[in-house]
This record gives sequence, structure tokens and C-alpha cells, in this order.
Amino acid sequence: MEYGKSEIIREGEEIILRIDCTQSPFFPSLEDEPKVMALALEKLAEVGTVTQLVFVQKRDFEYDEPQVQLLSEIAAVYKQLKQGAAYGLLSRPECAKWVNPRFVNIQTILNRVFKADPVMAYMELKRLLREETREVEQRLIPAEGVKCLANYGSWLTEAVNVLEGCRLIRIAQPFLGSYQQGDRSVYRRLFSATIRPDFMFTKLMASVPTEGEALASYAVGDTEITVFSLPESVQYLYHVVPTEFKLSYEKYELLDAARNVLSDYKPKRSEFVDPERMRMVFSAIASDLLEELASQRNIHLRSKELEELAQILVRYTVGFGLLEVLLSDDKVQDISVNSPMGRIPMFIVHGEFGDCTTNIIPTAPEGEGWASKLRMLSGRPLDEANPNLDHELILPNARARVAAITAPLNPTGLAYSIRRHRDKPFTLPLYMSRKFLRHPMLNALSAGALSFIIDGSRTMLFAGTRGTGKTSLLGSVMVELMRRIRTITIEDTLELPVESLRKLGYNIQSMKVASALSRGTTEVSADEGIRTTLRLGDSSLFIGEVRSVEARALYEAMRVGALANVVAGTIHGDSPYGVFDRVVNDLQVPRTSFKATDIIVVANQLRAPDGIERRRRITQITEVRKIWDEDPLAEGAFVDLFKYDAISDQLVPTNDLLRGDSDILKSIASNTKEWAGNWDAVWENINLRAQVKQALVDTAEQLNKPDLLEAEFYVRANDEFRLISESVRDEVGSLDSKRILFEWKEWLKRAVRR
Repeated sequence: MEYGKSEIIREGEEIILRIDCTQSPFFPSLEDEPKVMALALEKLAEVGTVTQLVFVQKRDFEYDEPQVQLLSEIAAVYKQLKQGAAYGLLSRPECAKWVNPRFVNIQTILNRVFKADPVMAYMELKRLLREETREVEQRLIPAEGVKCLANYGSWLTEAVNVLEGCRLIRIAQPFLGSYQQGDRSVYRRLFSATIRPDFMFTKLMASVPTEGEALASYAVGDTEITVFSLPESVQYLYHVVPTEFKLSYEKYELLDAARNVLSDYKPKRSEFVDPERMRMVFSAIASDLLEELASQRNIHLRSKELEELAQILVRYTVGFGLLEVLLSDDKVQDISVNSPMGRIPMFIVHGEFGDCTTNIIPTAPEGEGWASKLRMLSGRPLDEANPNLDHELILPNARARVAAITAPLNPTGLAYSIRRHRDKPFTLPLYMSRKFLRHPMLNALSAGALSFIIDGSRTMLFAGTRGTGKTSLLGSVMVELMRRIRTITIEDTLELPVESLRKLGYNIQSMKVASALSRGTTEVSADEGIRTTLRLGDSSLFIGEVRSVEARALYEAMRVGALANVVAGTIHGDSPYGVFDRVVNDLQVPRTSFKATDIIVVANQLRAPDGIERRRRITQITEVRKIWDEDPLAEGAFVDLFKYDAISDQLVPTNDLLRGDSDILKSIASNTKEWAGNWDAVWENINLRAQVKQALVDTAEQLNKPDLLEAEFYVRANDEFRLISESVRDEVGSLDSKRILFEWKEWLKRAVRR
């Protein structure tokens, strides 16, 4: 397109007016540049109904439907007033001396002021109407002139009334007292473009909210992130300015040219088997291509600039665009991409600020591109016959689980829900830290009890509603295991920290099974996968989530693995009875099989008093006793060991636990010589584990070393605790808690100095 040339593009329900400004000497901004507003009004008056306005100038500057409606209404009035002035003010020859000077004023306002500054045009027309009314009322015009100017007065009155009916003028009214020609402050309140470079589909609302208050500002790599509170809103704005929106025009042109070259390349599914290697190869190709194109254009790029551009190009070709930018921020926990795409910004859940809206608007082509890549990565369909797809996403700086839905399940098209996994596995001490975790879920004593239960090889279910951290808790239990224990995981979407634990030396095998929602897949079903593990030798078993028919197989594994290995999984349920109800009534597991459950850990999201903030907490640690027939709740089979206390915001031990009235803990003790029949010894060991974990947390917080609570160091600390315990028992004939704690703390002092 040449400068000022426009075209109409129809995308579904969208009617897009694109105006070329590539040769324009001014910035294509409605709010800042009068010539751009004049051009837009002129085009809108010609074409009529439009839902989106786009100025093209290396980057696309896009104004959405509500903003376009403001301007379209003014454009329609402009067209109406031009026609009315042309035909309604024509006068008889004898009236020329009265009408013609005023007609010139009207034409000047319409031709020179109105399109560039409709607010000022309204004020000028209103001023002319006041003057005309005053002259008539004060009889400053003779009767002949009053008669000649009747049409002029009617036209002015109608023009002012029509303009006052326009939403733009109504919104501007409170700010007109000090308004002067050339002042664009009113338009800056009304218009703000989203910006999209040529090589991207995603749009970005780049302008900072003028009335927002910055709550936090930080950088992730070269990406600038600011969190704003907005007036009259309980929702925060997560405002992102990534590297790709700060490039020079010549770099934009370079990236766009490179993308056009690479657009013919269609990667095969086999290339997505190893996403990390595929990116490395593609990055090398992108770097060579950019270097060649830069040389042809006499553009000199330093090696760092070339690497930066190559990564951006990879991100917007074989990658997931600005999704990757968001997922690089380890404070981002969840991302929601709602439909219809192109109109709605992404939403996130932030680790510190909770639910936030963002300044990123993904478009429909972007969503289709993500869907194609997910199909290749997963080998699963996403279409009308299979309108949902879950898959794991492995990116350079993050792992995430993606859930996609499409029509007919979602009548307005594609939508996505993305959960970011923590880069490193959670640990029990990390869940205890108030300094490094905004809302700690555990305290020392409950962590010590869980450690004791895990070492006792119990069967465990981690329950809660969506978003309560069940999978992360399950991952922390895996970290608690001794590395020499064989562990098998079964998941339909890989979320457990298998790769991280493998790098730490764990004996671990991952198995991937078919989703409970998928149909016609070649993948092994979840229940068959669980039964397969029973033939793979002596192993601890971790199930990503118990959803469907695999529940029966899980309970078969629990019964086979009882007293030998940990068998654990996550399940939806907000209480122990809720878990029982789901397992027995929804998933059709026999009542007697449910007795294989030893411990239920319930996590819930608790609302703060203001109703806005959400806090994740473990609210119950409950044992399931075995002597009951029909209803474990009515027959007293659910015995809480710990219960959440809202006043202290802590998990507190129940009287049953303090009295030693726990069948599960006594059963664990019965298999160990030092603890059998000795509740005091059991309680002492639980407290010893609590003290060890609290000492680690205290040291990490005092030294401001959060890495001491991460899995890499914590696994070493756990190994040392077990080795010291064994050494002390061999030396003195018992598990002397004071000596074990002393020697372990001495080890900790040495370890943190290294």
C-alpha cells in the first residue's frame, strides 16, 4: 500500500480498516497526531462500519472496536454536517452579505479543524451558536438579516446537538474548561493503540495506564515488567514490554524478511520429539539467515544483537510467541487465553499479586498457530471430534501444562489455560518459609510428621480443588524419598518434576498414558499403565491425577504396595469425605478397597477477609482407619492428625495426635525396633525431623540463601540426616535425637560455608 491508501479486510466477524503510513513523516497515533486522526476520520466517513482500525508503519498500530466506534460516530456526524452545510446554507442573492461570511467560517471549521480535532470543532461551533443567539436576541441584526440567517441558526443548533449526542464529546465535556487548540490530552484519555510488529500476530497495549499506580517493577532478561493497580478496579494490570517491542525499524524489517523466508518451512512432527534440540538447530538456521540478510542490507549486527534477533525469530516461528515471554517470569503461575481471540487480553495469576489482566492481546491466527504446534508435539487431535487437548510444554526457561479447547465445546473458537510449573521441585522446608514463599503452607511439626509418614511407606492421596497446589505437593513428597528407592510416575500430561529429580540422581522412571478425555488414541490407558508398574519390580508409585477408571487400578497398586513402598496420587476433593465420595461413588472403587488409603492431605485456597487475595494452605492431614463398614465419616474412620487454625494461620496438631491415638503412625512404628510400642519415641522422632527442617529454614532466611531450601541442597541435607541417624544408632544403640540434631547442625554449618 502507498501512503494514505486503505483496504478493508474481513476476518470472521471482524471488519478491519488498514491504512498505510509507511511513508508518513509522523507517528501513526490517533491520540497524539492530528493528521492521523484527520486521515482516519476521512476514511471512516467513506467506508462506514468498521470494527478495527490499523495503521501500518513497520509495526501495526491497532485500535479496537470500542475506540473505533467513538471515531466512527464522529465520522458519520462529519459526513452529515458537510452535506447539510453544502445544501442547507445555500442562500438567495439578497441574503449573500449575511450568509456568505458565516458559510466561510463553517467551511473552515469543517475542512481544517473538524477531522483533526473534533472536540475543538465542537467548541468552535458552539461559540458561533452563542454569538448568533446573542446578536439575534440583542437585535444587533436587522429583521431582513434575521430572516436570511434562519437556516444558518437551525444548522448550527442541529450541529451542536448532534455532536453533544456523540459519546466522544460527552466523555470530553468535563475537560473542556481549559481545552485549547493543539491540546491532545482529551484524546489520550480515549485512545490507546495496541502495537504489533510486522513479524508478529500478538498485539501489545504499549502505553502505561496514566492513572495507574505502579506496585512493583522488575526485569526478566530484557523484558520490562510493571504491575499496576487501576482506579476503580480490584484487578491488577501486569504490563509487559518485551525486547521485540523496543527494536529499531531496520531490525523489524530484518525480522520480517527472515520470517517470510522461513514461512515456507513446515517442520515435521519428528522434529518436535526433542523440542530442545529442534530449537537449537532452528536457532542456528535463524542466525545464519539473519546474518546473510543483514549483510545484503549493509546492516552491521554485533554477535549479541544477532543472537537476540535469532531467539525472537525462533520464538515467533516454531515457538509460542509472547506466551514464552510470560512463562519466563517465574512469578507467573497461570495464564488464561479466552475466546474470541483478538479482542480479549490474556489473564494471569501472579505469585505476589494474584489475578491480573495483561496488556497482551493474542489474535486468532496466533491461536491457530499454537494449536498446530500442540497437535504436532502431542500427537493428539484437536478438532470438532476431539475438542480438548492437554499437553506439557517444555520451553527454554519454563515447563508448563497447556489445556486447549475448541468448537463445539467452546462455541467462540480456541481458548487456552496454561499452568506454569516451578523450575525446581518444591520441598517441605520451602513450603515452611515465610520469607521465600509468600504464603507458607506448612509448619515444622506438620512437615516432620509428613516426613515420618513418607519414610514409613504409606499410601497417600493429596486432595484439593483446582489450583490448590496438589501436584506441587506431590512433587515435594518425591523429593522427600531416599534417592536409592526406585520410583515410577504415571501421568497423562507430564507435570511431576521427573527430569529435575533424575538430574539429582534419583532412580526414577516416567510413564505417559492416555488422557481420560481422549478418544481414538494409540496411547496406553491409565489403568493399564498402573497395572504395568506392578510388573516392573519393587517401586514407589506416583500418579499425576486420579481422574477416571484408573482409580481401581490405583487401589490395586495401593493394596499390593502396602507396607512396602509409598503409593501416592492427587485427586479432586475438598475434604476426606469428599475424597471418599469421589473415589467410591464417582469412580466406582469398592468401599473395602478405599481402606487401602492411609493418609489424605487436603489443600485448599482460602480467601482473605477482603475477598480478593487467595492463600494456599494445607487444611487437613487425616488418617483413614480400617475398621468401618459403610460410611467412614459416620463410623469415625477419618481421624485428623493436623487441622488448620484460622486464628494462628497454622496447621495445629489435634488432641488425637498429641495423645498418640493414631493407628497409622503406630503401624509405622511397629516395623521399627526402636519405636515399636513406644509412642514417646515416635513423637520424639517426628519432633526431631521438625527441628531439622526448621533449622534449615532459619539458616536459609538468616543468610538470605533460598537455594538452601531447594531440592539440590535439601536432598543432600536429607541424606546427611539419615546417615547421621544410622551412625548414632550404631554407636549408642538408639536414635538419640539430641545428638543427631547436634551433629546435623554441625554438618549444616560446614555445608553453608563451602
